Amino acid sequence: MSLLQATIVSIKDLDQGAIEQAQRRLDNLTKPPGSLGVLEEIAARLAGITGNPRPVVGDKVIILMAGDHGVVEEGVSAFPKEVTEQMVLNFARGGAAINVLSRHVGARVVVVDIGVDAEIELSGVIQRKVRRGTRNMAKGPAMTRAEAVEAIEVGIQVAQAEIGRGATLLGTGDMGIGNTTPSSAILAVFSGLPVSDITGRGTGLTDQALLNKVRVIEQAIRVNGPDPSDPLDVLAKVGGLEIAGLTGVILGAAACRIPVVVDGFISSAAALVASRLAPQSVQYMIASHASVEPGHRKMLELIGLVPMLHMKMRLGEGTGAALVMNLVEAATKIMAEMATFADAGVSNSEECVLNNIS
Repeated sequence: MSLLQATIVSIKDLDQGAIEQAQRRLDNLTKPPGSLGVLEEIAARLAGITGNPRPVVGDKVIILMAGDHGVVEEGVSAFPKEVTEQMVLNFARGGAAINVLSRHVGARVVVVDIGVDAEIELSGVIQRKVRRGTRNMAKGPAMTRAEAVEAIEVGIQVAQAEIGRGATLLGTGDMGIGNTTPSSAILAVFSGLPVSDITGRGTGLTDQALLNKVRVIEQAIRVNGPDPSDPLDVLAKVGGLEIAGLTGVILGAAACRIPVVVDGFISSAAALVASRLAPQSVQYMIASHASVEPGHRKMLELIGLVPMLHMKMRLGEGTGAALVMNLVEAATKIMAEMATFADAGVSNSEECVLNNIS
């Protein structure tokens, strides 16, 4: 059995007993039941994910996958592909937005070169290159099926390694000039929606360049004919190496019963593929924010996720995931640190009703 197959079969349903215990505690904390909304939902789900009715967030890690895209030669990005390499160097030096926000929330950033079209030799970058960028999907498959599986398994291995080092909460991040193009293509194939309705400006395309991007995606789907019933076929033909790697991160986290915070549009493309490969993995995903990319909300709806933040963000890198890690940790602290009605000597609503009746 391959690592991918073994990981998929290892993903189980949430622990309902732990969820019920967590919910009972939440309902007995000194507040009206459900009054902390999504924080309570997250706390209960974390209990089910971990099997611990009193879940705790320890080490937090953003896994950032970087790869280039052959389709950039079609003019689908406002930036040249060399920026992928330059930004990876920036990540390694700690100067990017994800570095700042990760430091703010106390998370580590793990940068993985899974497909940058350059040789990067830095101690702060994990070298797991499957190939130097994908092929131009407008002319043929972006990857072979074997390359797509290899990239997913890299993500699984990186996730497992970080969990082995003590990570209790993972977040997904990406870097790859042109990667909104394969993300839109993946969404178009799985949703059947018109490409023009779900394709955005990415790094800031002009009106004319946006029309070209739509045309290129339509051409890629027409040329490759990806099969929506076969997630690996879709990923290989119109996906990206970093998208495949993040698919593996999500599956690996779910198999290890670790929650994973999904960042924006590109990370959600990976989550969509993961959800088609292993539907149970969705239970382990937390959607961080709603990107301004027009297809992102539809993508989240297809997966079955609701974003926690609406911040008009569209950077990627894992920035939205980093911000939401604070909220996830806050949910666990509500469980751990709030007093119950009994602890505080406060009458709860049920007692008040009984007293009024008597």
